[in-house]
Amino acid sequence: MNAMNNEHVTLSLGPASEQRPVVMRGPADMAELLPYLLGFYPDDSIVAVGLQGPDLHQGGVIRADLPVSPAEWPAAAEETAALLLALSERHGSRPLEVLLYLCQDPVPAHAPPPVEGLRPLADQLRAAFGRRGVPVKESLCVSAGRWWSFLCRREGCCDPAGSPVRRGPDPGPAAAAATVAGLVPRGSRKAIVGGLAPVGPPEDAAQREALVGAEPSAGAVTREQGLELLEQAFAEFAAGARELDEERTARLLFALRDRLTRDRGVEYVRPAELAPAERLWRFLARRAVPPYEGCAVAPLTLLAWASWVAGDTATARVVLGHVLRLSPGYLLAELLYESMNDGMAPGALLAAVEAQRRRREERAAGPESGPELGPESGPEPESGPVTDGGPESPPGPGRAPGGARRRRRGGRRKGTSTGSAPADRGPDAPGRSGEPGVDARGTGRVAVLPAPGCGPAAQGRPARGVRLGRAGACASTAAGRSGTGVHRCRSTRRAARGVRGAH
Repeated sequence: MNAMNNEHVTLSLGPASEQRPVVMRGPADMAELLPYLLGFYPDDSIVAVGLQGPDLHQGGVIRADLPVSPAEWPAAAEETAALLLALSERHGSRPLEVLLYLCQDPVPAHAPPPVEGLRPLADQLRAAFGRRGVPVKESLCVSAGRWWSFLCRREGCCDPAGSPVRRGPDPGPAAAAATVAGLVPRGSRKAIVGGLAPVGPPEDAAQREALVGAEPSAGAVTREQGLELLEQAFAEFAAGARELDEERTARLLFALRDRLTRDRGVEYVRPAELAPAERLWRFLARRAVPPYEGCAVAPLTLLAWASWVAGDTATARVVLGHVLRLSPGYLLAELLYESMNDGMAPGALLAAVEAQRRRREERAAGPESGPELGPESGPEPESGPVTDGGPESPPGPGRAPGGARRRRRGGRRKGTSTGSAPADRGPDAPGRSGEPGVDARGTGRVAVLPAPGCGPAAQGRPARGVRLGRAGACASTAAGRSGTGVHRCRSTRRAARGVRGAH
């Protein structure tokens, strides 16, 4: 028999607290509910779900990229266990048991099922949780629409070819209940990211030529010109346009390097603005053709923000994960990710953005209106990968040679003042010391987070330990969130540093 032995496990899913909980009645339900739990179909992923309380209801959730090399599996298992326990303890208490999933898709045609190849990782995960006093209730391999239990060792109990996740065209009772609770998977993680890939031939050639032509003069474009370009583009999309010419697209992509220009785009989240804003950000992101992939970071982050406000939390999380793979340490993406992970709905940030917009509009209507300038002008150099003391990224188009090193968290730039930060911001508010930000009451400036240069995406370099951080690992808790599933918050990253350093 499978480890769950058809025991009931309660999942507290659904956007409304009055929704009845969704109940899993065995490993078959566990496999079918996975995409409803995360909001998307995880591919090449490790997923761990904490079970809390005597009724074993869903607690914290961790999703991490599945390491390609088996040599990284022991460290991945240790970090996954450490992250889930840190997340759970931060939001209440440690889990009593845990559910594990190993997902590998797609598999090559005619290849054997991945279950045996992944069994060592499943054993390492089980041991890592066991060392922390948390037993694994069930551990599944999910691939190509089928599932296998790593804990079922009874001869002849399970089909070697696996069991189908869905036995018919209609969802099972648990999946139907999840749908009634308002949960609908948005497709696979790879499919969501794939829909944001740069355009290919023949469109890419003309766009690349426009980017090359616009780059030398991009630094001479004033903030006022960039804001005017953005506002005109948005007005056209709000009127029904779906594209811009290549030259204006290139100029706008470079203009979005400026933080205040980018953060003007953050304001386009009033109900009538969300749809055209999402179309504009998608259009711009897909025109960041090689070797200018770095130009996609700002519009992708704006797309994630608009998606979150529109209620599409799953897409927002996947897109933010993609942004942090393109540009590790991009602070606006980190702020949004960590806000979601802390169980925030977008309302608090939305109120701050709207308040700032109204103040700007009121100033613009007055006799002494003028451009709104932040503490620093111009584009921010592109951030390199987050490795303490690691080498800086090589220069590329749109970047100063040598690349400026990103400042340490909690610090300030040499020669600048921290006086612009709101003095009354609480310690738990988003933002960092020395950076004007949004406080818990929705006040303070928003246009303060650096945008990277518009050069090519930094080439991947091995980080210390296993790369489950930022883009690779994701976490959520069941309590007080507007959606389920993903990237871990800053405190859980800190909790795992000792584990990462030990391996």
